Amino acid sequence: MKTSLRFILSAILTFSLLTPGFSQEEYLDREFMLDDLRKLSHDAAEGRETGTRGAEAARRYIAGSFKTTGLKKLNKGYLHDFQFESGDKTITGHNIVGYIKGELGTAIVITAHYDGLGMRDSVIYNGADDNASGVAAMLSMADFFKQNKPKHTLVFAALDAEEKGLQGSKAFVEDDRIPMDAVILNINMDMISNNNKNELHIAGTSHYPNLKPFIEEIDTGVIRFKFGHDTPDLGQGDWTNSSDHAPFHAKGIPFIYFGVEDHEHYHKPTDTFENINAPFFAKVANLILEAIMRLDQGLD
Repeated sequence: MKTSLRFILSAILTFSLLTPGFSQEEYLDREFMLDDLRKLSHDAAEGRETGTRGAEAARRYIAGSFKTTGLKKLNKGYLHDFQFESGDKTITGHNIVGYIKGELGTAIVITAHYDGLGMRDSVIYNGADDNASGVAAMLSMADFFKQNKPKHTLVFAALDAEEKGLQGSKAFVEDDRIPMDAVILNINMDMISNNNKNELHIAGTSHYPNLKPFIEEIDTGVIRFKFGHDTPDLGQGDWTNSSDHAPFHAKGIPFIYFGVEDHEHYHKPTDTFENINAPFFAKVANLILEAIMRLDQGLD
């Protein structure tokens, strides 16, 4: 029922994209996205800290969704393991990678980190906005593009150990199983569900101005796109190296980062499913999807 419903909606909306005044709400099913977000940020996941049983539970859930959607595997399975040093410990992380083959030999990589802060003194840091929100949106996008074949190959990567120094994305760009020379763009989503001003920030276009027109032409409705946070003069307000897009940028691969500014629940136990802004999240996920569609069709 899930796939059938989305197939019908996506078929309608492929046409609707060209129709003035279409509703962004119709691209992705809000309830399915919210359910994924709720499950990924549930207490049972114990904050999804890398190397814990909570992270393993989230990993199984995401890989299961990739399999149900029918994403292809770059490896024997969806898991791409890597190791890194943290203090006196060697930790194993697990990126989850699948793809949908496009018509061209080039690829767009869509990323969102699934790890979180875990538990501190038995208190769970659920990480609903940071970053179950980005992963939930990515899962629905994968389902959409499975029914609507993209021009470029789309790689969907749920990355691990972002909170431990972008370790998952660093491992991803160095993974010899992934043809990085074919990657023309990284779309990174990190914290997209908690903003009460209807503002979504977009970083990367100062570095790659040719990407900005694709996003500017979108009818955002009540959501306001805020470009910036990507120039050195901003000091700590420069987000160029703040999330998983940074290793792509270091490799010379263009990126666009979608996220909200820090809020009262950021990196706190109160970053729970109950405290996200569900209507904002649904609108933003659909707008990011439209941006990806426009970039997929417009970039050579």
